[in-house]
Amino acid sequence: MSDLPLAGKLGLVTGASRGIGHAVAEQLHAAGAHVVRLARSLVDRTTDGWTDLRCDVTDPAAVERAVGRVLAEPGLPDIVVNNAGIFFIKPVEETTPADFSRTIAVNLTASFLVTRALVPHLVRRGAGHFITIGSISDHVAFTGSTAYAASKFGLRGMHEVLRAELARTGVRTTLVSPGPVDTPIWDPVDPDARPGFTKRSAMLRPEDVAEAVLFAVTRASRVDVTEIRLLPTVYSPRG
Repeated sequence: MSDLPLAGKLGLVTGASRGIGHAVAEQLHAAGAHVVRLARSLVDRTTDGWTDLRCDVTDPAAVERAVGRVLAEPGLPDIVVNNAGIFFIKPVEETTPADFSRTIAVNLTASFLVTRALVPHLVRRGAGHFITIGSISDHVAFTGSTAYAASKFGLRGMHEVLRAELARTGVRTTLVSPGPVDTPIWDPVDPDARPGFTKRSAMLRPEDVAEAVLFAVTRASRVDVTEIRLLPTVYSPRG
């Protein structure tokens, strides 16, 4: 592998202003890719190797506009990383309909909207790679995570269908499912003060997930990395 394995490639990352998304964007950029970052908190700008677009990825019209801008300049992405996500812990009876709807919108619908807008273009080209950032909660049920689990199990289902639909098109798909990652998403939960939770010092780091993404997208075209699961070495079964 060269020092810049993604030189000349274009990556797009949602939820890229912080946490895992920010780390993934940095990793792709360091590997030589021009990276488009989408997030509600970003300011539109283009600099050397970067394009930032302010976009609410739960809004179909906003996604269509952002994708249209990307296709016009800088072009069709080679790598699409659906990462945007939110998280909270509440028993089902305390989870409001608004809580549930918002979680599904950010964690699941946004991925659908971005993927839907780009699939025809990547298939027409016959190459590309969709990365879905899932979670241990896409295959393990934790109490207090009704909305989050529904969204992440949904992502897994969508990934599997997408993988089947894109088979033999030249477009690859990978689901990256990490255990707990030390990002600001844990701030309201304070896992260090909760029994049964993985302490933040023992959690994965965002760059660990970013390295898994880089591994998947830099394999030879004959290799399809369908899923990567990551866990902290010291892991509590509660999350």
